[in-house]
Amino acid sequence: MLSDAVAALRCPVCQGALQLCEGRQQTLACEAGHLFDAAKQGYFNLLTGKGTVFEADSAEMVAARYRFLDAGHYSALAVAVAEAAAGSLQRPDALVLDAGTGTGHYLQTVLERSGATGIGMDISKFALRRAARLNPQAANLVWDIWRPLPIADNTADVVTVVFAPRNPAEFARVLRPGGSLIVVTPRQGHLAEIAARTGMLGIEEGKEDRLVDSMRKYFNPGTSKSLDLPLMLSGSEVADLAYMGPAGHHLKREELAEMAALEGPVAATAKFRISEFAVS
Repeated sequence: MLSDAVAALRCPVCQGALQLCEGRQQTLACEAGHLFDAAKQGYFNLLTGKGTVFEADSAEMVAARYRFLDAGHYSALAVAVAEAAAGSLQRPDALVLDAGTGTGHYLQTVLERSGATGIGMDISKFALRRAARLNPQAANLVWDIWRPLPIADNTADVVTVVFAPRNPAEFARVLRPGGSLIVVTPRQGHLAEIAARTGMLGIEEGKEDRLVDSMRKYFNPGTSKSLDLPLMLSGSEVADLAYMGPAGHHLKREELAEMAALEGPVAATAKFRISEFAVS
């Protein structure tokens, strides 16, 4: 399965086809001689030059996300994403790109339910360490989604983007005709019960309209589905929830400790929008 994913990859230096070389360690290599060795955890870092200007999630932030997702709090969302992707993953050589794969939990569910080949990308090497363990059959790559993707034209059947950056032009380029882009965003009121106390940002009005507008040049909007998940969280889970997202870059350890010390369960509702787009 990993070799199937590698067949879709292109060298970030010369854009030549990459091949998987097996030896003492796995290596991705192109005919021009550019080599990318696998890390011991199983992912590949394809970033070249100055790398990325974006701040990657830290090891602690990734650990918080892994604990929260592995506890199953967002499992229904992962299933909903897999169901949305299923219709476009019917062909025997179907390929799904998870842009901003994080710990790989969402991609794991898509792959388990579809049997498709997978590529997961994220700028955090700490996230890719987790993703490579969850999805060893996928190509797990350190990459900046804002840069041209190291993937050949018209090779992916589905691109999934769950709370991650979006690069519409590149997504449209790598998708096959008839392929599907699935974007998950939070809706107004998302985790409102705990947002104020954790420093999480509120959801701006008109977010869905702006998403559609940002895609309009390359994609036609399709089905849009709302999903509400009632949560009952312990203090430590509230701390993990706050720390695993963008607010985690700014939270201090004493603030996390204060959240973790909350007594009794905390009720909240996660509110998501699952939006599907077709290449125009």
